[in-house]
Amino acid sequence: MTITIGVHASNPSLYHLYHLTRHSFAQRELEPLGESVAFHPYSNGVRTGELLSRGVIDFGGTGSTPPVTAQAAGHDLVYTAVSAPRPEHGALLVPEDSPLRTAADLKGATVHLAIGSWQTHLVAKALDDAGLSYADDITAERSTADSEQLLRTGAVAAWVAQGPQLAAARRTGGLRTLIRTGDVITDRSVFFTRRALAEERPEIIEALTRALRRADDWAAAHPRDAARIASADLGGTVDDWESALTALPWRIEAVGDAFLAEQQEAADIFHRTGFIERPVTVADAVARTAGRPAKAS
Repeated sequence: MTITIGVHASNPSLYHLYHLTRHSFAQRELEPLGESVAFHPYSNGVRTGELLSRGVIDFGGTGSTPPVTAQAAGHDLVYTAVSAPRPEHGALLVPEDSPLRTAADLKGATVHLAIGSWQTHLVAKALDDAGLSYADDITAERSTADSEQLLRTGAVAAWVAQGPQLAAARRTGGLRTLIRTGDVITDRSVFFTRRALAEERPEIIEALTRALRRADDWAAAHPRDAARIASADLGGTVDDWESALTALPWRIEAVGDAFLAEQQEAADIFHRTGFIERPVTVADAVARTAGRPAKAS
């Protein structure tokens, strides 16, 4: 059997697992189980639930929002592991001279963000905490390559930046953080699979989790090399990538009650604001055989 791992640039752990081919972390973990590994690169992590359901991939990872929207779309997924919190992974930025000082001041503003990603969770939760609605009180527009320039010229009021783009924007100056991610959400990487694989072959999930942890250990120990890989493949400077990557925890954890509660809060906000059409019970996305997904080991 070949286990196909979905890979996109927005998930650092999977991205480096894929690009560290000389280490073959996933293959080395799966071979003793009689399995081989393949990777399926794609550009939009929001599609992960759909790709799992169609059998295109067997295992994937995103930020916090896509698995909730996948559940709402009827995809039967199971959470397998999560990263430690990533409080400095991203931030909502405004110009230094902006009158906006709190999330409540965003009422009526146009905000650029990666709609459907963890950034939706960040903005929706910040607004909800301020008594505002993601659906009704801001104009959410999808980020583009021009988002930073539009922010600097006043064409948009705020922009959620992450990774090397955030590092570059801060290095350039002239912008300030209105909302720090870690003050609102934990912003974890989230890993998930189809229910059948999780329940029938838990040893495969455990092996993939070990492979992720090996890739994370490598990236944590070699941030400059990891930055060179990302810069050469995705653009941006090595220095900005190194700043972004060293801000990540590079630690994979078991799924626990605290994480499920975080996801349930997000799901409830999304449903209340109309971002998802039906309510979601996040606890349904656990392996029934153990009552919880396999623990990282």
